[in-house]
Amino acid sequence: MNHFRIAPFLAIFLLWSCEDYGQLKKIQHLPATVKEVSGMEKFPNSDLIWMINDSGNKNILYGLKPGNSTLKTLEITNAENIDWEALARDTSGNLYIGDFGNNRNKRENLVIYKVKNPEANTSGKSVATKIFFDLEDQTKFPPKKKKRNFDIEAFTHLNGKLYLFTKNRSRKSNGMSKIYRLPDQPGAHTAQLIGEFQTCAKTSCRITSASVSEDQKKLILLTNKSIYVITDFKNDDFAGGKIEHLELGHISQKESVCFKDSTSLYLSDEQSAATGRNLYEFSIN
Repeated sequence: MNHFRIAPFLAIFLLWSCEDYGQLKKIQHLPATVKEVSGMEKFPNSDLIWMINDSGNKNILYGLKPGNSTLKTLEITNAENIDWEALARDTSGNLYIGDFGNNRNKRENLVIYKVKNPEANTSGKSVATKIFFDLEDQTKFPPKKKKRNFDIEAFTHLNGKLYLFTKNRSRKSNGMSKIYRLPDQPGAHTAQLIGEFQTCAKTSCRITSASVSEDQKKLILLTNKSIYVITDFKNDDFAGGKIEHLELGHISQKESVCFKDSTSLYLSDEQSAATGRNLYEFSIN
């Protein structure tokens, strides 16, 4: 009788331990506290990766030292996690939390929280400034199903601006992600549509995270199965740069990417059944 009780758990263990991670190097299985990691970011010369959980979770930033299970926590006291989807950082030590998840394309309360350097915080609590915004080309909430390309799960900071990339949820989507530009200052703004980036039409090709290297010369875009490495772009003409598409050899609900250093990345995925909730490393050298 006991044999049959433990069999399902044994099966899950074997699935976790035998999974092929393709080109990814698994660093660790993440603590259960961050089982729905939707964004992460790392400051240069720091040993911490900052993480957030997806919609409906606590309004807390989590700091993880790779290979450890202990988390540093920072509560954002004036924020609500409606649908936190991404993190970005600037060169002044500020961290940005993107509360702009919009699966049904009907949200009108999009906001980005700007948090002062979390690495210097010793109280465990912080008050953010708020960047409210709308999208200049969205007039219906929601639009028709064939025009639902206003969900955002990826953004990054470059040269004093924030750049947002949509996750195309349109019926019969062609895989095109729209690119918006937004000031990084508190207040109410309209995000300007400045371009687009083409991926494949499969759902596994949707853009889920973005990151810029410390020297600001490489842009990474993440999907569930691959990454795009974009270099040699002029100003913010990302689609006009040199684009290298790298397959990871592994498909999962990957929603977070950041630079470990100039030649390697950290990636993570959300837990789904008996897979995911892992931190990985990937070389782009």
